[in-house]
Amino acid sequence: MEQESLTESLLQKRAAAITTQNNGSPPTETAEATTTANGKISTSHHNHANHHAKSSTTNLSTSANLSTTGTFMKLKTYLLALRPWSLSASLVPTLLGSALAFRSQWSADFSFITLFLTIFTVVTVHCAGNVVNTYFDFIKGIDKQKADDRTLVDHILTKDEVVSLGAILYMAGCVGFICLAVLSPAKMEHLALIYFGGLSSSFLYTGGIGFKYIALGDLVILIWFGPISVLFAFMSQTGHVDWTTIYYAIPLALNTEAILHSNNTRDVENDRKAGIVTLAILIGRTASHVLYALLLFTPYSVFVVYAMKYSVWFLLPLITVPQAFRIEKQFRNEQTMNNVPRQTAKLNFFFGILYVVACCCATHLPSLSYNTKH
Repeated sequence: MEQESLTESLLQKRAAAITTQNNGSPPTETAEATTTANGKISTSHHNHANHHAKSSTTNLSTSANLSTTGTFMKLKTYLLALRPWSLSASLVPTLLGSALAFRSQWSADFSFITLFLTIFTVVTVHCAGNVVNTYFDFIKGIDKQKADDRTLVDHILTKDEVVSLGAILYMAGCVGFICLAVLSPAKMEHLALIYFGGLSSSFLYTGGIGFKYIALGDLVILIWFGPISVLFAFMSQTGHVDWTTIYYAIPLALNTEAILHSNNTRDVENDRKAGIVTLAILIGRTASHVLYALLLFTPYSVFVVYAMKYSVWFLLPLITVPQAFRIEKQFRNEQTMNNVPRQTAKLNFFFGILYVVACCCATHLPSLSYNTKH
């Protein structure tokens, strides 16, 4: 009996040992291994998700950057269509008229808000006129290799886009005029007469009648980008009409006309092939060179006279004489005259600004309606 009990006891201990072996550390290690494997799989899925999210974010960022770049380039194209290099022709006369108003006996009414609105109104209509000019020159087959504005020639903008831009600019100009008419001391009908006359001329310069195509473009530019713009700015500030402003506008008008004449002289062959007539075509190349020199240098002679009679401040614009000689030399050479209109416009800007400064600083201005005090 004791032997059987001992044998049974040994068998139980052995069974317990086997059970312990089966339920011990090996199963635990297996579980840990399984857990580790699951963790790695989970981490792998997590990393893949992060990579996908980063890739999506990068794609969205790239798309946004491309969209921003495209918008910027489009806006830049619209800006170039306005021919910003030519805007001195309308900006400077407006500043001159405002400067004369500031020196007048009605200077107490001077307003910088009115000045801003006047500049905005005049320059916006000028921009609209440039866009209209681009459109009709393209339609008539005039703008070719030497076009100043190549937005249509190179198909950068469509014709519909150019038309829309012109309409928006004219509407913006009208909004500016309404605001100006409300704030200005001038009579509404007087301002409206000049403004809508200028607006109509900016369109009819190439559209409708097409003054540019019948050798009347030079006359339109000479009148509107000189005396009329100066008078409009003066009247907007003071509410009065003073015809002596025309006297001051003459040097600026001649210099501004030099921009157009240099452009027309450069484009003589293209214009002749297109069947249009400009002053440069009528008088020929030699006479055009002489006329350009007169338009460029006559204002300096006027300033010398002003300086001798009124104030030495009028000698200030003579700083630009060396540049004028360099441009005139380029104009006489067909190989270098391509960029002359832009160079003349640049000269016009500095010439005009110095003239405005001279009018502001001169101790005496030749008119009864101006203050001689400074």
